[in-house]
Amino acid sequence: MTREAMEFDVAIVGGGPAGLSAAIRLKQLAASENREVSVCLVEKGAEIGAHILSGAVFDPRALDELIPDWKAKGAPLVTAAAEDRFLFLTGKFAVPLPTPPQMVNRGNYIISLGNLCRWLGREAEAQGVEIFPGFAAAEVLYDEAGAVLGVATGDQGVGRDSKPTANFQQGVELRARYTFFAEGCRGSLSESLIKRFDLRKDSDPQTYGIGLKELWEVAPAKHRPGLVVHTVGWPLDAATYGGSFLYHLENNQIAVGFVVGLDYANPYLSPFDEFQRFKTHPRIRPTFAGGRRVAYGARALNEGGFQSIPGLVFPGGALIGCSAGFLNVPKIKGSHTAMKSGILAAEAAWSAIKAGGRASRLDAYPDALRRSWVWRELKRARNVRPAFRFGLLAGIAYSALDTYVLRGRAPWTFRHHPDHARLRPAREFREIAYPKPDGQVSFDKLSSVFLSGANHEENQPGHLVLKDPAVPLSVNLGRYGGPEARYCPAGVYEFVETAGEKRLQINAQNCVHCKTCDIKDPTQNIVWKTPEGGGGPNYPNM
Repeated sequence: MTREAMEFDVAIVGGGPAGLSAAIRLKQLAASENREVSVCLVEKGAEIGAHILSGAVFDPRALDELIPDWKAKGAPLVTAAAEDRFLFLTGKFAVPLPTPPQMVNRGNYIISLGNLCRWLGREAEAQGVEIFPGFAAAEVLYDEAGAVLGVATGDQGVGRDSKPTANFQQGVELRARYTFFAEGCRGSLSESLIKRFDLRKDSDPQTYGIGLKELWEVAPAKHRPGLVVHTVGWPLDAATYGGSFLYHLENNQIAVGFVVGLDYANPYLSPFDEFQRFKTHPRIRPTFAGGRRVAYGARALNEGGFQSIPGLVFPGGALIGCSAGFLNVPKIKGSHTAMKSGILAAEAAWSAIKAGGRASRLDAYPDALRRSWVWRELKRARNVRPAFRFGLLAGIAYSALDTYVLRGRAPWTFRHHPDHARLRPAREFREIAYPKPDGQVSFDKLSSVFLSGANHEENQPGHLVLKDPAVPLSVNLGRYGGPEARYCPAGVYEFVETAGEKRLQINAQNCVHCKTCDIKDPTQNIVWKTPEGGGGPNYPNM
């Protein structure tokens, strides 16, 4: 069947901060010259913001550049960061540490990034951007010369047997002069482009963390709007990178989260259970006792930084935002850099469109990025995260040296290695005995997934595919103790026994699209494919 096709100047995949900033900037540039530019944006979530999850303490620098009058326009930046605390946790105590200068949040805001994206989406639509939520970009289109021609949305109404059902709707081709890929961390199409065009030939592998987050309503007496708390130490051991955050928003709400670097070695470690255990600490538990947990979610985040930025352009398109990886790990922020990347890509595309270009390389975009504050910021921070591979105390010591003495200008650069290759055999570790959830401040995975709003059409092809069905038992379970049952924060993978034989069961309905399995699987046997649009989590105020 011939798919319906729509033509645009620029097509954008992903309705996060980078994609929406690019769309808005394109329309601003065209309006400033009394010209037209056609822009569409496709988002796999049921609505803009449905799949957006971040802490988030937001640096408004890029927003100031994009929409200087955002306050007058009612952007949802309500609670200014007022106080920073940085704690080292032991099993019983919380030791105050000096707040590193990168983590000082004066001038920043505690926000819901999902709500900011919803607002940016309305701004984009008001300027004429065509936004298609609930439609997942499932395929990159190429022309005869191999240049990117656009994307096709996935077919809907395809049954588990891969045959059309009565509800079948064929995908649509969105063809464009230029296509921006703003899918977020470990985007499926973005990763295929990185491989096809060998965009990592001059960069390190990307490295990642898994971030888990809950939104709580607490008693007014326990709420301090503007308070920002970060912790390191317990419950993680000194060899595992990670830490927590507690951000006090408005309306008696607190965002609490936990991040674990996916370069951890112990296959018995469960990031979800470490998060739940963290909340039982004697200095943390009282904040949530008697409160109400209202939302849960999880998402992988890029931690490779400067040395892991791939090539950003290829014939017909560009990678922007977390599809490329612009998170400043010591600062614990990436939305401002993602937005700036979208702005710069839009400016490069507009210049090319005015010159009548199509399918050329937008080299002006990475050139502008290298001249921008994004490049300087990430270069200065490049050695902090990889220093923690030597352990928590060594990482803290090096971070102090790099920040206060070297000021990010060290003549060396620490290199990265793939996260999946860092996992060690189970025989080298003892199994971790996690406490049972108490149902008051700590909870199980299934009740947590319920709060994520995750849902998928059951009668569709599985979007979590094994290259070799024998590997989970022969290698992952036999050598690594079945780590997929622990690194997944949504209970998607579990080993079950039937008639005396074990097998891996994949509960794809639970998937919150965090991409951890795609990253941490030690044999890289799991392939994360794009499911039907509108599926996955549906995050409110996250």
